[in-house]
Amino acid sequence: MSATSAPFGLRPAFHPSGLDRAQALAGGIASGYATAILKGQPVKYYASNGQILPVSSTEAFSGAFAGVEWTDTTGRRRVSNYWPASTAYITGSCVAYFYNDNNIVYEIQTDATITQASIGNEYNFTSANLAAGSTTTGLSQCTLGVSTAVGNTGQGQMRVVDIAPYVDNAWGDAYVVVRVVNSQSQFFGSVTAFA
Repeated sequence: MSATSAPFGLRPAFHPSGLDRAQALAGGIASGYATAILKGQPVKYYASNGQILPVSSTEAFSGAFAGVEWTDTTGRRRVSNYWPASTAYITGSCVAYFYNDNNIVYEIQTDATITQASIGNEYNFTSANLAAGSTTTGLSQCTLGVSTAVGNTGQGQMRVVDIAPYVDNAWGDAYVVVRVVNSQSQFFGSVTAFA
């Protein structure tokens, strides 16, 4: 697994309390929103309307996208693990799901090799992969950008806390699946304003 680049975005691994539930946000995505939002893609609250949007490679984020349901303009209820770009829906019918608890520990694949010395260091998402993904599987291809390391003194989007305990996943492999926490949350620390 670690020898193959097979990113899946941010995937909740666990919460210290044992509850890693996604928040259901009514009206969470604007009808006709023109950009796909994929499962596992980092998202943020948008200040002007309280809806969620994908983040860029250095922005504070609130969590990871988990899926969406809506009633389309023909009256049919739709459920998807990703938001299809430019989808229109009947007003009041959209519910977006995303993980936004700052204590959730996520798993994410790195875009290059990384060692155990990375524990405690902060990194940003790989900008080239941030919005990439598959509309067939609905999964994000967002990765941790190894070259974006800011060490343990800077401010990155995520902090590495462990390696994911899977067979064929080891420090020093080509693409390591690591466990991270949100270190640049919209809700905690020095980042207070929604973008």
